[in-house]
Amino acid sequence: MDAIQLATFQAVIEEGGFEAAARTLHVTPSAVSQRIKALEQSVGQVLVRRTRPCEATEAGQALVRLAGQVALLEREALDAARGAPAGGGRTRMAVVVNADSLHTWFLAALAAVPAELSLSFDLHQDDQEYTADLLRAGTAMAAVTAQHVAVQGCRVERLGVMRYLAVAAPGAFEDFATSPMIVLNRKDRLQHRFLAAQNRRGAEPPIHYMPAVAACVEAIRRGLGWGMMPEQLARADIAAGRVREMVPGRHLDVPLYWQYWRMESVMLTALTGAVRAEAAVALR
Repeated sequence: MDAIQLATFQAVIEEGGFEAAARTLHVTPSAVSQRIKALEQSVGQVLVRRTRPCEATEAGQALVRLAGQVALLEREALDAARGAPAGGGRTRMAVVVNADSLHTWFLAALAAVPAELSLSFDLHQDDQEYTADLLRAGTAMAAVTAQHVAVQGCRVERLGVMRYLAVAAPGAFEDFATSPMIVLNRKDRLQHRFLAAQNRRGAEPPIHYMPAVAACVEAIRRGLGWGMMPEQLARADIAAGRVREMVPGRHLDVPLYWQYWRMESVMLTALTGAVRAEAAVALR
């Protein structure tokens, strides 16, 4: 495949459109369109779904990963040939992570990656049960996920367990099976899993949906409802008297794994090492 066409395809998917890709590549939208058409003709498949934003088709997903791998290896080869990172150039690394890890420990791992690698992180957030989907689509090169079976073309390592406690404001909500729940989004089933573990399967209490972990935590503190809080946050709030455990001694453990592209990359190895080290401290 033509390397320029492949890089253009990657830009269209990453930037979400032909015009945005043209600005990134410093060419005209017409040139981008011509390159994509030529690539699709050489492959014999439609690779880009012309939506807003543009998305890779099922046939194009394999090329998204290939384009990312080629770009990463090309950058590392040039750096090695020059004996130092290219001046002013940065490598984008797309990573998908669950909201609670992002809010508690994952940013510390990113901060531990050596600055001389000149990485720019493109973080995506999703529920831990769904984060591996972006690996399958080729959009992300690594993921914090609850899925222990390796995605095709990826390696998987166990990171540890994120423990959650069911908490509420002091004096509020004695019956957690009927009291309002604080839930991150419609993919978040932690509260329902906890109810099932307490023999309350089938209970459907009222739900407040909150758009971020910080909003969930504050909503629990203010007595809007009860919810599952990461142990790292819950212990400090319990000690300070801001929240209490709904069922003392009971918790919910969620195993987390690190899945990443199966390739020999200095940058990906450095990121994996930093994630592994921070998870060893932050997770059970």
